[in-house]
Amino acid sequence: MKFLLGILFTVFIAIVGIFMVVTSGVINVGADQAHSPLVYDFLETARNRSIANASKDIAVPNLEKTDMISSGGADYKDMCAGCHLSPEVESTDFSASLYPKPPSFTNTELVERYKTEAGAQQAFWAIKHGIMASGMPAWGATHDDDRIWAMVAFIRSLPDLNENQYTMLTTRLDDSMLDMSFDGDMDMSGDGSEMQH
Repeated sequence: MKFLLGILFTVFIAIVGIFMVVTSGVINVGADQAHSPLVYDFLETARNRSIANASKDIAVPNLEKTDMISSGGADYKDMCAGCHLSPEVESTDFSASLYPKPPSFTNTELVERYKTEAGAQQAFWAIKHGIMASGMPAWGATHDDDRIWAMVAFIRSLPDLNENQYTMLTTRLDDSMLDMSFDGDMDMSGDGSEMQH
């Protein structure tokens, strides 16, 4: 009985101690100072295990399809490149000022993990649901699953792209760019050199 009371007392003291430290304001939450290695490892492990557990039953579509890769490019440029970078860009104001640092998806070694089924599931889940207190938004609030999978497909191909390929795949064509109409009628009956306005 004394042993059980001793355990309960120890747990109670630990909880009170943690509460006092948290409410005292001595913990620095500034993004310009790194966590201690112990805290960083704890948070990293918690995040990785949480995402792996939450994403394990997600069905992965065929991410090798060219149209899926190309359709994810414009969304990546608009929503991700500021933090996760692009070819020939090693840092941005966003990526330099966030803590923890967002991973660079131009890094071949890092992106290799997303080429497995589990890695694709985890990338999809993180894009859709975001990650608390990391700066990673939950894009599922505004984007359907197909668009999110297209971003995952694009990310998997990003390390292999040069700057020109990246620009081609991330240019969003809107109606004004595709509009080939004129403000008048073309006279097609003659030699083609006259245009009526």
